[in-house]
Amino acid sequence: MTISDPIADMLTRIRNSGRAKAKSVDIPSSNMKVELAKVMRNEGYIKNYKLIKDNKQGILRVYLKYSPDSHNAIYHLERVSRPSRRIYVKGKDIQPFYNGTGIAILSTSRGIMTDQEARKENVGGEILCRVW
Repeated sequence: MTISDPIADMLTRIRNSGRAKAKSVDIPSSNMKVELAKVMRNEGYIKNYKLIKDNKQGILRVYLKYSPDSHNAIYHLERVSRPSRRIYVKGKDIQPFYNGTGIAILSTSRGIMTDQEARKENVGGEILCRVW
C-alpha cells in the first residue's frame, strides 16, 4: 500500500486511536515521524514513544495520554501543509496558535520544533501540523 502523505497518515492514526481510547498506536517509522513524536511528547500531548526494529523500516509505537476521567490529551490534531500545497512562514511572522494553548509544529533548517521555539530562535519553515 502506497501512502502519498505519510505525516497525514500518522496524524490520522493518532487521532483515530485517541477516539477509540487505545493505549498505543503502531505507525510505520521514519525520521520525521520520530521527531514529530518527540515534540508531542515534550509538549505533553502523548505519554511516550518507542522505536521497534523489524526487517523493514521499523515501527514507531506511540503511547497515548489520557486524563483521569478518560479524556484524550489531544483535543484536535490537523495537518496544515500538504504535498499539494506547502505552507511556509518566516520566523518573524509566526503567530501564537490557539491563544498560546495549542502548538504548531514546524520543519525548519534547525530541525522539527514548535512555533514558540521557532519564534524564539527567529527561524521560519514549513508548518507541518497544529495540535491543541
